[in-house]
Amino acid sequence: MPNSRVKNIITEVLSNHWYTLNKITFDYQMPNGSWVKQTRESYDRGNGAAVLLYNTQRQSVILIKQFRMPSYMNGNDTGMMTEVCAGLLDGDDPVTCVIKEAEEETGYKIEDVEKVSSAYMSPGAVTEIVHLFIAAYRDDMKVSEGGGLDEEQEDITVHEIKFDEALMMIQSGEIKDAKTIMLLQHLYISGKMNRSR
Repeated sequence: MPNSRVKNIITEVLSNHWYTLNKITFDYQMPNGSWVKQTRESYDRGNGAAVLLYNTQRQSVILIKQFRMPSYMNGNDTGMMTEVCAGLLDGDDPVTCVIKEAEEETGYKIEDVEKVSSAYMSPGAVTEIVHLFIAAYRDDMKVSEGGGLDEEQEDITVHEIKFDEALMMIQSGEIKDAKTIMLLQHLYISGKMNRSR
């Protein structure tokens, strides 16, 4: 049901180059009953999905590293981010998306995926919902070197990292990506990885 405290929505496209940046003007009813005019910008890039690959026998996870210009512009000296593999849905359902992205980015053809949750990563500015998954991997699932698609100009390196080390990378600040932190912490809390902590 639409929010009755929001009316008179006017949307103006500010940019439609990479994704869509809208300027939205609307009337919002405050708790005291008065109406105020507000203006916000909303960045629409579509919804996405992400998956953390894990191996309980080796106590390891698969993470990727790639250049992210926005992080570079915000003080990340190299712009490189360590992340789980992820991508935009682009018309696929979330499960199809993560299976496809895992193979493209990591080289692993995963089979069963487990849904963890769905989350807005920056609801004050970005419309995107990211669907979060985990999936077990084995050596026999490796079908390519991964690294992303040439036509998408992706430059991705694949890293198999001990699970404990990945958790420490959150604490040290080496991992700053929200979806990656959420999935690593979920894997820890779930008890899927044997631990003596």
